[in-house]
Amino acid sequence: MAIISSSLNESNSPRSNKALRIVSSEAIAEEKSPSITNAYRPQLLQEFIGHEKLKDSLRIAIDASLYRKECLDHVLFYGQPGLGKTSLALLMANEMKTKCKMTNASSIERPRDIVGLLLGLKENEILFIDEIHRLNKLTEEILYSAMEDYKLDLTVGANRGTRSRSISLPRFTLIGATTKVGSISSPLRDRFGISHKINLYSSTELQDIISSFASTLDIRLHKEASLIIANCSRGTPRIALRLLKRVRDYSQVVEKNNNISPEIAQQVMKCQNIDCYGLDETDRKFINLLQINRRPMGLDSIAAGLNEDPSMLELIVEPYLLQLGFISRTPRGRILNPLGEEYINKSSQ
Repeated sequence: MAIISSSLNESNSPRSNKALRIVSSEAIAEEKSPSITNAYRPQLLQEFIGHEKLKDSLRIAIDASLYRKECLDHVLFYGQPGLGKTSLALLMANEMKTKCKMTNASSIERPRDIVGLLLGLKENEILFIDEIHRLNKLTEEILYSAMEDYKLDLTVGANRGTRSRSISLPRFTLIGATTKVGSISSPLRDRFGISHKINLYSSTELQDIISSFASTLDIRLHKEASLIIANCSRGTPRIALRLLKRVRDYSQVVEKNNNISPEIAQQVMKCQNIDCYGLDETDRKFINLLQINRRPMGLDSIAAGLNEDPSMLELIVEPYLLQLGFISRTPRGRILNPLGEEYINKSSQ
């Protein structure tokens, strides 16, 4: 069983100052709690739903390492938040029958922070660093020799007493997770022997995840209700499970039972202002503003028009609209695509 070490301070990103939208893929405090999340996280690779090709590739790498009695190659997972990167790291530790120590790159501020983590590792253990693209350059340089040669090259002393010291490390596996793979420096990225992109999930995969979680919560969920929730989840399991909890709340308070019908699921989505594409009011205001202006708009202009933070729009709202093909980014600004026009016209009917 993997053991989770306590993470250090949370990130002070601009997103943390905004009220979280229910369709945001960012984790809320409850979803970061190990006691809550471990209840429905898969424990083994065969329990992980979806991404069959990814699982096959990881299965081979894990079995080969176990066969040779070696530690696993360093692994990099990248993709949007809420797609299961942390869950994959934990279940890989379970498969390797070792421990997983977890931290966030934002909490590794000084060289001694990463040195302490590395010195605390034992043979074949896993170190998981979330948002690894946020590591500072000095920390990255310490990781180079640790990942490649399993040693720490440190400079101790000052002035004339300065000397270099090399400390051997046990062989370990570093698993990095990031939402911005392009922000990771090439020297660090090249030291990962295994690299996988975690894509959005299909509605069918999300249905299976929702049904499995419903069983954990002792909910009787109609198949059509699970499809409604899946279609509104923007391809992200974290959002799907969050929506299921809100549907459960409605069923228990209004209907006084744990039976979720398609009508109940539809009613909750309507109450939350979420349509069948998973778009909420902020998304619709964004594309409506582009339609009204009929010209390319800069991010700051859109943010001013919506009274929203530009960084929130760029990091949270825009990516999904781009994936749907509703908007495009051009050198002159954001524009509304024909698919976006078609969506607005259908919505107004």
